[in-house]
Amino acid sequence: MAQLAIQIIPAEVLRQKAHPIVTVDKRIAKFMEDMAETMYKGNGIGLAANQVGALDRVITVDVSDSRDGSEVYLMGNPEVVWSDPIETFTYSEGCLSIPGHYAKVTRPRRIRVSYLDQAGKKRELEAEDLFSQCIQHEIDHLNGVLFIDHLSKLKRDMILRKIEKAIIDEDSAHIL
Repeated sequence: MAQLAIQIIPAEVLRQKAHPIVTVDKRIAKFMEDMAETMYKGNGIGLAANQVGALDRVITVDVSDSRDGSEVYLMGNPEVVWSDPIETFTYSEGCLSIPGHYAKVTRPRRIRVSYLDQAGKKRELEAEDLFSQCIQHEIDHLNGVLFIDHLSKLKRDMILRKIEKAIIDEDSAHIL
């Protein structure tokens, strides 16, 4: 397995829509494993292909306490086929592509998602609370949507200004 480079905002690939995979071949299966390794090394609970510079509709998710790979979900072409129309769940979301920034995001509490597993078999599962939130966050990535897009314009702009300032400060630190 190989650790992949995580793309950081404002990388353009984070705003692009990923393309469906035709099949889970050896390349995609290995890519899924590499994404999981990258997610674990980054101390994340989810990762989308856009975040490592690829535009394949692939995500990895592991919200288990052990985070040892025994409960990881490797999903190709994940799609929410049902979401709870009434109950919601709010969680302070963060993102490996927006390091150091967190904000409360409210999403449907329960969802049903269909996807292709690492063997290419069509699967469906129900998720709730943090598991549901994480899957929805990663599917958003595949659509070019970041968690900050769910915030008010004021909150989103504050985060973006902090990121812009950090980039400028980092760039100026290298000028001699």
